[in-house]
Amino acid sequence: MSEITLAELMIVAASEVWRDNGEVLASGIGVIPRLGASLAKLTHSPELLMTDSEAYLVAEPVPIGPRANYLPKYEGYLPFDRVFDCVWGGQRHVMIGPTQIDRWGQTNLSVVGDYARPKSAILGVRGLPGNSLCHINSMIVPNHGPRVFVAGEVDMVSGVGYNPARFSAGMRTDTIDLRRIITDLCVLDFEGPDKWNGAAIRVRSLHPGVSFEQVQAATAFPLRQAPGLAETPMPTAAQLAIIARLDPHNLRAAQLKNNPPALRLASGIAA
Repeated sequence: MSEITLAELMIVAASEVWRDNGEVLASGIGVIPRLGASLAKLTHSPELLMTDSEAYLVAEPVPIGPRANYLPKYEGYLPFDRVFDCVWGGQRHVMIGPTQIDRWGQTNLSVVGDYARPKSAILGVRGLPGNSLCHINSMIVPNHGPRVFVAGEVDMVSGVGYNPARFSAGMRTDTIDLRRIITDLCVLDFEGPDKWNGAAIRVRSLHPGVSFEQVQAATAFPLRQAPGLAETPMPTAAQLAIIARLDPHNLRAAQLKNNPPALRLASGIAA
């Protein structure tokens, strides 16, 4: 158990966001989300659709990094225009890594600071406005802290959330579906009692050795505890074997600072 890393714990936690989604396009943006989606397809959710990250659907997830003699198992054609059909039709669940998240679930991919004179420019909004409005979205945060989980609104709203002030009369909001946030401290969801009043985000599970108080201290807005707040499950030997096969070059180890053990002492969190 001591050899299991935090990245591997987060991959397993990420895989759970795609459980019981049905036949949707599973898109994990980044190493941990991609491995999470791949693990989901190979274990509890084989009905998920997955691409080779180019233009083809594959029967099994493609390992990340150099492929050597691996030949993808193609089973269909999914060019970019058909991806948009999935997007606009709500048949996709993506996990992204935003720079900022606020209490309404609004996300920022674009700039930090004032838009006219930003401290730093990042990706830009890209496809997030349409994605966040049309299909399921989850998030990954490798460094849970108040610079990510910000007070007030995010510096630029790239992805929509449950903020009524951002919608004019008559605009549809029923297609917004924010599910989970996987961080290096915990798993959060958007199942709070009053999501349209800034009270959507709650702590669903705590990673081993992490307390609710530590998570709240690292968040610049109030969090709720889910009923029966649990500990995030550790990976099983079978899950670890699949992760190792999907990531033969151990790229997952570089996704977190020092990639600490998954099982941390309750007296403190590894830096």
